[in-house]
Amino acid sequence: MDNHPLYQTSGCELSSRTVDHGTVCCSDSLSRPSGFCAIQFRVSEGLNHLVVFNRKLMWGVFGGVVLYNLFFGMGILDVVFGGGQTLLALSATALLQKKVPNVFVRLALNTIFFSLSMVLIAIMLHLTLALPFWATFGTTALSELIIMTITAPIMYIVNTGVRFDKRF
Repeated sequence: MDNHPLYQTSGCELSSRTVDHGTVCCSDSLSRPSGFCAIQFRVSEGLNHLVVFNRKLMWGVFGGVVLYNLFFGMGILDVVFGGGQTLLALSATALLQKKVPNVFVRLALNTIFFSLSMVLIAIMLHLTLALPFWATFGTTALSELIIMTITAPIMYIVNTGVRFDKRF
């Protein structure tokens, strides 16, 4: 029982994950209704950059996305596709943490990963709302590229004060 991952997680790390979950949920609530359908503009997308500074923070972001999509999104499909899209892109960036030392390059790659992974959201919207796939992928990827590009320097500046990379 002592080998269970929950018991190996510090109280500080659990508290941080809880704060991450809450931050994603609250900031997503502020961006409704512009955060759904073919054009996605969510303030919380900037939190996806947390993984650039500290890969341990990806679980808090992922958890927040799943919880928000479960209660305020399009239901279980939004949990599967939206959570899957987030986990895929966060994981790709987390894998590069040590291989790409330049934080600006990691921010750019994270933006690209999230933009390309919007293919999963386009598939979901095509299946659920019968939206045209390629047009939907184009608009969701473009809107993701824009919001992630805008929030990258903001998160970089926030990191200089908060030091996400020094947490845990």
